[in-house]
Amino acid sequence: MRGAVIHAPGDVRLETLDDPKILRPTDAIIRTVVTCVCGSDLWPYRGLEPLGDPHPMGHEYVGVVEEVGGEVTSVRPGQLVVGSFATSDNTCANCRNGWQSSCLHREFMSTCQADLVRVPNADGTLVATEEIPGDEFLPGLLAVSDVMGTGWYAALAAEVRPGSTAVVVGDGAVGLCGVIAAKEQGAERIIAMSRHEPRRKLALEFGATDIVTERGEEGVARIKDLTDGIGADSVLECVGTAESMRQALHSARPGGNVGFVGVPHDVTIDAQELFFSHVGLRGGPAPVRRYLPELIDLVLSGRIDPGRVFDLTLPLDQVAEGYRAMDERRAIKTLLQP
Repeated sequence: MRGAVIHAPGDVRLETLDDPKILRPTDAIIRTVVTCVCGSDLWPYRGLEPLGDPHPMGHEYVGVVEEVGGEVTSVRPGQLVVGSFATSDNTCANCRNGWQSSCLHREFMSTCQADLVRVPNADGTLVATEEIPGDEFLPGLLAVSDVMGTGWYAALAAEVRPGSTAVVVGDGAVGLCGVIAAKEQGAERIIAMSRHEPRRKLALEFGATDIVTERGEEGVARIKDLTDGIGADSVLECVGTAESMRQALHSARPGGNVGFVGVPHDVTIDAQELFFSHVGLRGGPAPVRRYLPELIDLVLSGRIDPGRVFDLTLPLDQVAEGYRAMDERRAIKTLLQP
């Protein structure tokens, strides 16, 4: 099969790899229908995370089941399935509490920019659609496997409520999906922080009511101007840098909440400052599996269309260009078709 392999910063290649095999009776093999490049893939691509030896890439996927292990009962060959970037058995104590991304048997998917993918914990990870949907739904279903699920969790972690004011820090795919989530969860005012015109336009179409182009303390001051000097009820932090975290924490009102889903890089938090701010803070890898059935229904019903974050579609053999386009901010998110 073909699969993307990262060799060094800026060096992603499509190579011929061994086909995956069933290694455990709880595994499934899927043939990828669509996959993509994630913003978090850019951290190693830019040399901001250690790479080690060359290794496959990709953790977002929609596919058709090819083969299942002997203990898999919830999906069968021929079904179209969506899964999370974090596998889960969906039966352990953490899964039963709704935190499938902390499953006691969790494995992170990391080989999905490929023709075929082995999915561990298939019963608890994969959700099948009732029938094969039209191609027009595939981008939305692919978004659900990570960025929409992560944006949804960001809004829940920030405790977005009907009638509330929410701020979204970050205008990548997760931030834009966070706008969708905040709207669906009832926010009356949604302030998106973005300085890139195509992303601002999409944020407004997704439900943002205001745009703030400033960053850092200037951005915080603008948020305060828009909220009568108080700050927002909920802030969704969707970047993961020190600046974005400070911006998020300082944009929340006393008693407000920050949901942080950007993978932190060089982020430190002053505990005393947090203590006196009365701001609540929750984050981590999104328990996407918890939301998959609901989000799949929202996509297939046409209520939400997170697939619009994919503004570049390429064949899998042009995966390197997909990375370059996102790195250079020529694309929000690249969809890959094997």
